[in-house]
Amino acid sequence: QLALVESGGGLVQPGGSLRLACVASGFTLDYYEVRWFRQAPGKEREGVSCISRGGGVTNYRDSVKGRFAISRDNANTMAYLQMSDLKPEDTAVYWCHAAWNPSPFACTILQRDGIRGQGTQVTVSS
Repeated sequence: QLALVESGGGLVQPGGSLRLACVASGFTLDYYEVRWFRQAPGKEREGVSCISRGGGVTNYRDSVKGRFAISRDNANTMAYLQMSDLKPEDTAVYWCHAAWNPSPFACTILQRDGIRGQGTQVTVSS
């Protein structure tokens, strides 16, 4: 069975950092772009960041640019979202998605298809 499992969420004070991890189970990420989404209470789910199959292309929503960094490991079993300078408005459940992509040079945060994990809660509060 193909699955993704997220970890690394928690409670952090404003200005703090967290590193989310996403591990693939039952498959490798070689042919998948990886995306991170989040959903805050009462709000729509939104794309946060993505990384291409080859790792050379990344995209971020404007509100996290310069604060978040997405990466993936060379073994293509894990992806990460390093979050710094966290703000209360970053509070949400975060999911990773793996979407098959024939191109190693592209990714998008505008599509929600693919394999999705169960999510991890991130709470930014003093």
